[in-house]
Amino acid sequence: MRTFLRLVWRGVEEMALHPWAQLLTLAAVTLVAFLAGLFLLFLHNLEQRIAATQGHVEFHLYWRSDGNQNQVEAQWRELRQLEGLESMQTYTPKQALDHLATSLNAGGTGGRFGWMKDADKLLPATALLNFSVPTENTDWAKAMLDKLRKLPGLDSVHYNPLQYDMARTWSRLSNRMVWLLVSFLAVVAGLSVGNTIKLSLYSRRSELEILHLVGATESYIRMPLLVEGAMLGAVGSFLALGLLKLLQLTADSMLNVPPLLIQVQFLPQTTVLSLAAVLTGVCVLSSWVAVSR
Repeated sequence: MRTFLRLVWRGVEEMALHPWAQLLTLAAVTLVAFLAGLFLLFLHNLEQRIAATQGHVEFHLYWRSDGNQNQVEAQWRELRQLEGLESMQTYTPKQALDHLATSLNAGGTGGRFGWMKDADKLLPATALLNFSVPTENTDWAKAMLDKLRKLPGLDSVHYNPLQYDMARTWSRLSNRMVWLLVSFLAVVAGLSVGNTIKLSLYSRRSELEILHLVGATESYIRMPLLVEGAMLGAVGSFLALGLLKLLQLTADSMLNVPPLLIQVQFLPQTTVLSLAAVLTGVCVLSSWVAVSR
């Protein structure tokens, strides 16, 4: 363990032997991570905006007008326990009539609809269920529709299949874009760090040959170089995320004001950790490939 820590510290010290090369590589890694994080930030906020309108599916349920209202309200309590339910609005026949009368009066019709006071017996109990879209289950909407249709006393249930398909299509598209971005990040960061490690090897060929002659093991020679790659990835990720957070705070303060009221959210914690881990891992891998050759 002591030898391992000594090799790690040696790798940190040797980064100062070629400061300009290390700084340029660090700048390249930071720029790649920043651009990747910027794209992820844009994608995350765009997804939040789309999810607010397209990431949900609404089901409209109508019970028979001659049904038992107590039974209907018991079903409403059960429906509130459904998985994925974001919100639920319910209207008794009387509430539906009051809402209709209010809407008509607001349209300038005055109080000419007093004859509707007994019309609540003709209106059905109604429920509006708003679900978040589970993209991993392609048959979710049909299964939920079949389940709701089995409710006793239910007359009809409707939903917009186009809304559901648009939400699922966007979710699949955003996931593919993220994977493409991760691949781009891996290639560019790997090339930058790998070339820097190769330059370090070329400039230290005499030193490495002497180490081989005195019996130094491959791990003893390679470990400091792998540490250099890991440090470049970790520090580059930290700097990029710091710049990204500063940009997000600035954009939020400029856009989240009337009349725009556009909230700019930072990346989720899992995305932040994944970005840093992927970048550091790619830098270590590219260093390993460079020293292996």
